[in-house]
Amino acid sequence: MEDGKRSQQSPKKGLSGADFAGVGMQFAVAIIIFLFAGQWLDKRLGTNGLFTIASVFVGAAAAFYNMYRKISAAQKQDDEERAARRRGNDESRTSNQ
Repeated sequence: MEDGKRSQQSPKKGLSGADFAGVGMQFAVAIIIFLFAGQWLDKRLGTNGLFTIASVFVGAAAAFYNMYRKISAAQKQDDEERAARRRGNDESRTSNQ
């Protein structure tokens, strides 16, 4: 799945509030999944919470990295759109003079 491609585009072509809420939900779900995986490993191997703690940190790191990539891609897209609008405004000003 690529960050630049989404099934539903907002009218402004940038990330909408729903997209950011989705990022938050992905963050929470990743931590919960890794939490349960760590608990399962702890029960299976007989360790006392070691894998639970480690997996929560791994899940949080993975979720943060995913969130960082998505927000960086949205920021890059926004910067490109602003630069294109600025170039368009500059061209229209020079042609009017």
